[in-house]
Amino acid sequence: MPLVRISLKRGKPAAYRKAIADSVYQAMIETFGVPENDRFIVTHQHDDDDFSYSPDYLGIQRTDDLVLIQLTVSNTRGVEQKQKLYRGIVDRLTASPGLRPEDVFINLVEVLPENWSFGNGVAQYVK
Repeated sequence: MPLVRISLKRGKPAAYRKAIADSVYQAMIETFGVPENDRFIVTHQHDDDDFSYSPDYLGIQRTDDLVLIQLTVSNTRGVEQKQKLYRGIVDRLTASPGLRPEDVFINLVEVLPENWSFGNGVAQYVK
């Protein structure tokens, strides 16, 4: 865990999309203590008609390079650690693949640890 969903407009090359996934994953390792090999990331590309966003909500000027990142995580981290994750993701994405900070939208969905099964029909985090 976490499970990461990345959404963006269709048309970016594979290397660009990989850089986004790699950057998010590295930020999770550095700030959330996610272990190596705990990587579950899906990237979704959308046509213009299926990707709608406010270009200026909360005074933030977004472009068509907007990337929506949703992370489903266990509810085991505090506000400070979450803030570090947000900053870490933005810092890494501005470095590679070169996104503007304004074009990085992050949403955390927190669930109880027993809501995960990584295979075999077992809730591995249940003790």
